[in-house]
Amino acid sequence: MEGLNPEILIEICQVRMPFGKHKDTILADLPISYLEWFQSQGMPKGKLGMQLATIYEIKINGLMDLLIPIRGKVNTQKSKNTVYKF
Repeated sequence: MEGLNPEILIEICQVRMPFGKHKDTILADLPISYLEWFQSQGMPKGKLGMQLATIYEIKINGLMDLLIPIRGKVNTQKSKNTVYKF
């Protein structure tokens, strides 16, 4: 993770997984077991693969605290549909 760009950290706290078992999950919230699976199978190509590799490294090295200040600034909630039960 040479020359880590701070924008990458912001992105992994905002971007949602576009496919698969954990579709729509914020990348930073993906379970380590899922990231380990990608690591063993090969990360996707392109920007998503770089983002997944970054969050994998952060998680396996116990560095999730790095994301606390970022996560406080970004809106990670999906718009909710309110359901009223009578």
